[in-house]
Amino acid sequence: MRVNRLTADLSEYPDLVVIYLGMRVRRPRGMLRLLGLGPKLYRSHQDRPDGLLSHEDLVWSLFPPHWGARQYWRDLDSLERWTRSAPHRDWWQQFLRDSGGTGFWHEAYFARGGIDAMYDDMTIPTGLARFAPTVPSRGRLFSTRNRVERTDPKVAPVVDETAYYPEDFG
Repeated sequence: MRVNRLTADLSEYPDLVVIYLGMRVRRPRGMLRLLGLGPKLYRSHQDRPDGLLSHEDLVWSLFPPHWGARQYWRDLDSLERWTRSAPHRDWWQQFLRDSGGTGFWHEAYFARGGIDAMYDDMTIPTGLARFAPTVPSRGRLFSTRNRVERTDPKVAPVVDETAYYPEDFG
């Protein structure tokens, strides 16, 4: 008997964004950050933010602990709005002040074309960074929208680049 082969009809999702993300423990105290933040992140997607179509939890590795998710978003606008709102905004601000012994990354793939990658405190290359060189996320490369569409974000960033890198703007 032949296999029942199917495909997904994405015609209703022309602006679909698929995002992979992960948090890897880099130091012993990172385990506390991962265990403290993990349940909060899990609950946040259960609230079904506008635009989130599906969320799947992933375990990238057990040693070192490296957990993450794959998410499907209706479009970049809804993903951007969610990342700039509480509780995500608050977690991100906390992480950018102190990674807590962890590293965080995301890679996003866009139905209309383009790929985005961002790696914060990731000392071991992951994903695209395993074969492609990395460059500082500064200027045009500071935001996902600018990296992919070459346009300014529609909502203000969680942390403005001038606050994140004050030495470059002083």
